[in-house]
Amino acid sequence: MQDTKLYQRLLGIHAPWQVDGVDLDVKSVRDGTVTVAVSYDRSVPLQCPECGTDCPGYDTRERRWRHLDTMQFRTILVAQVPRVRCPTHEVRQIEVPWAEEGSRFTALFEMLVIDWLHEASFAAVARRLSMSWDQVAGVQDRAVARGLARRDLTQPKTIGVDETSFKKGHDYVTVVNDLEAPGHVLHVAEGRRQGALDGFFELIGEDSAHQIEQVAMDMWPAYIKSTGRHAPQAQIVFDKFHIAKHLGDAVDKVRRSEHKALTAQGDHRLKKTKYLWLRNPKNMSVSRWRDFADLRKSELKVARAWAIKQMAMSLWGYIKRGWAERMWRRWYQWAIRSRLEPIKRIARMIKAHWEGVMNAVTSPVTNARAEGINRKIQWIKRKACGYRNRERFRMAIYFHLGGLHLYPEKLANAHTES
Repeated sequence: MQDTKLYQRLLGIHAPWQVDGVDLDVKSVRDGTVTVAVSYDRSVPLQCPECGTDCPGYDTRERRWRHLDTMQFRTILVAQVPRVRCPTHEVRQIEVPWAEEGSRFTALFEMLVIDWLHEASFAAVARRLSMSWDQVAGVQDRAVARGLARRDLTQPKTIGVDETSFKKGHDYVTVVNDLEAPGHVLHVAEGRRQGALDGFFELIGEDSAHQIEQVAMDMWPAYIKSTGRHAPQAQIVFDKFHIAKHLGDAVDKVRRSEHKALTAQGDHRLKKTKYLWLRNPKNMSVSRWRDFADLRKSELKVARAWAIKQMAMSLWGYIKRGWAERMWRRWYQWAIRSRLEPIKRIARMIKAHWEGVMNAVTSPVTNARAEGINRKIQWIKRKACGYRNRERFRMAIYFHLGGLHLYPEKLANAHTES
């Protein structure tokens, strides 16, 4: 009797549902099972779960749910769940108060799985909780579906758009995040074509899209075109991080070409110097910076490319646009006359996207948070040892970075009673 009352409180069960009995089957310490039998008081009228209309019973079917373990014993809840015949919705199964529709786990057990998933991989959670991989994935998918249905897509003013790799090679997903709510992913879409970003603007609606003030992104034509179509009033900001990455790649191309030429002449000065040219000087130790002095002050082509890059990185944070444009024009003239084709290519790219670059130079908006999210996404992928299914990858991003309320709604009842 005490056991039935205990489980009734733990499961948050109210009339007309009641716990009839608790049975312990001890096959072994490891394989023992606790079975909790629950029934519905048939004296209480049945209602259609769709419209709430009193309906005649149709039949009952036995359903089983996994619950939190009792001590070391696996616990299963068993109930004969009535179905009703509704004049409008035909045959429907009535709702149960301890589990979500379509789930074979109680709300409290799903809460446990959700908490575990924040800390460990699918495989580890499945192993620790004696579940299949598909069952764990199902809990995650239901949690994300709940979270997306509950979230309030409040009007974002500043968004960041970035792509992240799904697999090796050119296989990407587009990620949109709210730069005013750090760590909150708003939208994840397959690929990085225009349609991937179009989907986000269509999701929030035309009125909301027209309220967006700034969009931080890479110089990717598809994103630029989508933003211009759906949010023409938004100021496009090409992030400093991406420009630094393009310039860093250009410096490395100059280094590789020059190293090959010098090595043919027996000169090995550039051997093992790749990261000296790419590292931020602020992150160099005093001794490393001193050792680097001879190379960066030399007449090498890569030293000139590095100096051009460093000047570009110093031209950020201007308050007045006029001064910013004046200094960047000087930089452009130096870069375009450098006779270093990789550097000239980046200079032309910046000139082609001049407006967005100047917006970035004079704006505090940065896509650094988006890059932080990208690193977290790569951690999620490594933790799972990669994803074969793109939709599963998308669900994992929402699960960990969507800022969603993931727990089952019926969990509140269980907590109140327990």
